[in-house]
This record gives sequence, C-alpha cells and structure tokens, in this order.
Amino acid sequence: MQINKLLDTAIIGGGIAGTSLLYTLAEFSEVGSIALFEKYEELALLNSNPKANSQTLHVGDIETNYTYEKAAKVKRNASFVSNYIYNVNGLDELGYERDKMVLAVGEEEVAKLKARYDKFKVLYPYLELWDEKFLAEYEPKLVEGRREPILAMGARNQITTVNFKKLSESFTQAALDTNKNIQMHYNEEVTKIRRTDDGNYLLQTANGEHHARTVVVNAGAYSLLFAQSMGFGKEYAILPIGGSFFFTREKLLDAKVYTMQNPKLPFAAIHADPDCTQEWSTRFGPTAFALPKLERYHRLHIKDLFNALNIDADVTKVYLNLFKDSTIRRYILKNFLEEIPMMGKEVFIHDAQKIIPTLKVSDITFAEGYGGMRPQIIDKKNHELLLGEAKIIQEGIIFNMTPSPGATSSLSIALTDAKAICEHLGLTFDDAGHQEMIRERKG
Repeated sequence: MQINKLLDTAIIGGGIAGTSLLYTLAEFSEVGSIALFEKYEELALLNSNPKANSQTLHVGDIETNYTYEKAAKVKRNASFVSNYIYNVNGLDELGYERDKMVLAVGEEEVAKLKARYDKFKVLYPYLELWDEKFLAEYEPKLVEGRREPILAMGARNQITTVNFKKLSESFTQAALDTNKNIQMHYNEEVTKIRRTDDGNYLLQTANGEHHARTVVVNAGAYSLLFAQSMGFGKEYAILPIGGSFFFTREKLLDAKVYTMQNPKLPFAAIHADPDCTQEWSTRFGPTAFALPKLERYHRLHIKDLFNALNIDADVTKVYLNLFKDSTIRRYILKNFLEEIPMMGKEVFIHDAQKIIPTLKVSDITFAEGYGGMRPQIIDKKNHELLLGEAKIIQEGIIFNMTPSPGATSSLSIALTDAKAICEHLGLTFDDAGHQEMIRERKG
C-alpha cells in the first residue's frame, strides 16, 4: 500500500455508508487513491452492526409509513443492495431470502391494508393478501388466541434480511481487490477537518495529518458535528433516538412481521424479525426513546452531545410541538417505561401481543447488547423533524446524515456521491459497469 501525500478522496466512517462509497469509487471510477478512516478496531461496530438494527432490507412493500412516491424510491435503492448480493453469490452470508408481511389487526386496519394493496400491487406485483385461514396454517402464532379480524399483505422468497456488517466487509474487500491505492486506517479517529489555502482538505488524527482533494463524512451524528465545526449546517440540530429489542426464548415465527403504522407517530411501528445472529429466534422491537448519547454502548461525549443537540428557541419549539400531541406523549412515556428493568417487559408485552396474542411476559427477555442510536435531524428553520437522509454538500466535501432506511440506500447514496466526487476532480465514472453490476441482476 502506497501512502499518498495527497489523497484523491478521504472517507470518514467505516459503516455501511462509508464502505459503500469506498467500493463504488474503487470499482467504478478513475479515483486512484482513497483512504477510509474508522475510529474503532474494525468495520461496522455501530449502527451497521446486526445487533444495532433490525437487519431489514427496506423495500417499501410492507412499510406502511411510506408514501407511494417514497416506496418507489426506496424500492430502487434496495435493488442496488439485493443485486450486489445476488451478483457476488452472497445469499445466506450477506443477505437472506425469507418471507415477510405487514399485519393488519381490527376492521379499520384491515380496510386500510386492502386499499393499500390495491394501490401498491402495481409497484410490487409479487405481493399477496393472506387471510386468517391462510395465516392459521402459515404462521399459526399470529392467529392463536386472537379475537379481532386480521389480514396480512405479504411476499415470499425475497431478500428481507441483510447482515450489514458483513456487507460492509464485502464492499471493503472488493475495493482492496482492485488496483487502486486503498488505505484503511483503523483505530484512527479524525478529530478535525479544515480546508487549506490550495483548496484541498487537511484531516487531523492522533496519528498525524492527512491531505485529500475531496472528503466524504459518513459518520452518523458526527457528520453534522464536522459540518458545523466548518461553519456549515447551522440550520440543523440532532434529536438522538435510541432503540432497544426483546427476544423470545424460542423461535416463534418464520416470517418477518411488520404492523400497521400509526400515522401520528414519526417512528416505525413494532415488528417481529427472525434474527440472523441468533439462529433466527424472534426479535421484537424496536422501542424508540430520546437518549443523551450519540453512541449506544460507547462512552458519552458530553461536549459532542451538547453541540449536536444545538438547543435554542427553534429546537425547543420542535420539542414542544412533539409533546403537544397526546398520542406522541403517551408513546414517549411508554417507550421510556420499556427501558426500566423489571418493568420494561410488562409494558412492552402489550405491543408484542398485537403480533402474537398468546405471548406472555415470561416468553420474552430484554436483548442485552442489542439496539443502537438513530440520530433524527431537526430542521430549525421549518421547525420539523427530517425523517430521512440529510446531506450537506460544499465544494469538494460532503456530509451525510442517514437515519433509517440509510443502510438500504447506501449504494444509491454512494452512487450520487461518487459522481459528485468525479465531477469535482475532473475524472470519469464507469456508469455502464455500475449498471451491469449494481443496477441489474446478472443471469
């Protein structure tokens, strides 16, 4: 590995977003020298770790909080990931084909699901409606002990589950296998970025200084901190949202089961996921609660936290607007109670019973060491939460903040960023090669 005095591109963050860009630049562009900086000892230890997320490839077919327009976009983005998995023969290692569904409970939800099916089946022709009789044989736990009418909209044999840590490692190895100069800097935290007089960028770490012509920051909540330290993104703040999970003591479901979204709530409804790290035992969640941390199971950076919160009158107004709604207030309180030892299971079980009515408190256990942080971006100017990716672009530098479904969109975001980098550097991008490998499924 040659250590360049001036890199073409520096990438900060070794999760799925950073490694997607590393792969895309190395494989499909003329960018010759790329360094990736990861502050921990290996890739994808935070939000891309399978213990920190639901391992879901979001396609938009069973996520009822997506509009038709958003679903169409997410479907395209998800196809990039699934095509890569198929094209590198990564089934049963990187991603898994399983069945999935969204479950409607009660007459009102059933009517809404039927209407959604009629609209969305054009976009997802493989979707099926499964009635109670079918579900009694297919997933009997969904029906046992239930009094309300139910209906499911489901799909069979789709890539539903992805180990995004292994996918990150696959992207990195593919980049290293090219003839490009790829530098991997583990245990090297970038502490400061500044633009130099010649228009390039200087990155400071504990190990020294690095120079790059372009920089992309894919560091979760820290992306905004880096941007604001350089004078950008002052119109944004962060609401740090944590999520936890509960395991069943045995495998109860074969399919991934989502529930219908309450349109008043800004966070995803509870779902049940067969977990690829636990021999497909059922994992319920996530909860969603404000937590004064930027990393769930790592040290608390007080200064970074307060900088990220960026609390002022505009941010306070967003918080007050959220608490004005009684549905959101009850939701926040309930999720807080679910984090309290001994009490948490007693509260959470009522949500889980919407999926499996006969589930008892003794059947579930708190998933210790599972869960992560999902920084939600606050738009201070418009006094609202931005429930999706946020991006700040300046000359030669890009900052990405990508809450869910950021992992699903990683290759799509990488494509956009790679083309922007190539344009800035005056280099070409192999669009035909990318089309064949990522935007199409071979065979």
